[in-house]
Amino acid sequence: MDGGAFGAGKAGGAFDPHAFIRQPQTLLRLLSWVFSIVVFGSIVNEGYVNRVDETQEHCIFNRNRNACNYGITVGVLAFLSCLLYLALDAYFPQISSVKDRKKAVLSDIGVSAFWAFLWFVGFCFLTNQWQASKEEDNPLNEGGDAARAAITFSFFSIFTWVSTAAMMLDQVSPALC
Repeated sequence: MDGGAFGAGKAGGAFDPHAFIRQPQTLLRLLSWVFSIVVFGSIVNEGYVNRVDETQEHCIFNRNRNACNYGITVGVLAFLSCLLYLALDAYFPQISSVKDRKKAVLSDIGVSAFWAFLWFVGFCFLTNQWQASKEEDNPLNEGGDAARAAITFSFFSIFTWVSTAAMMLDQVSPALC
C-alpha cells in the first residue's frame, strides 16, 4: 500500500497512464465494464424474437419483458457507473483532502457492493426466466446464445464488483484504525 491516505500517495502528482492501467481496481473496473456491455448488448441484439404467427416481439426470457428490461437497465447503468468510477480513479491522486478521499473510497465500496447485489438479483432472475422458457415449446431455441451470454456475464459481474468492493475496503480499513 502506498504511503498516503486511503491507498494513494500525496496529492498533486502527475497522472501516469501506465500506472493507472496496472492498478488492480482499474483492471477489475474495465472487466466489469466489458461484462456489462456483453449483458446489455446480447439482450438488445438478440433478446427479442418474433414468432412466425405473431407480429409482436417477445423477450427470450419466458416472454417476460421485465427480464429483458432488467438486464438492459442494469447493464447500461453498470456501464455508466464503471465509466464514472474510472474517471474518479484517474482523478483520485489529485484529491488533496483526506475527508474527500475517504468519501470517494466509501462511496466506491457502497456502489460496488450495491452493483454486486443487483447483478446477483439479475443472474437469479434471468436464470429463472430462461429455465421457465426452456420448458415452453421453443423448437428453434431462438436467442439461446444471447440468453446464455447474458446469464453467464451477469454471474461473472457479481465477482468483479465484489472484488472491487473488497479491494476498496482493504484500502480504507487501515486508515480507519
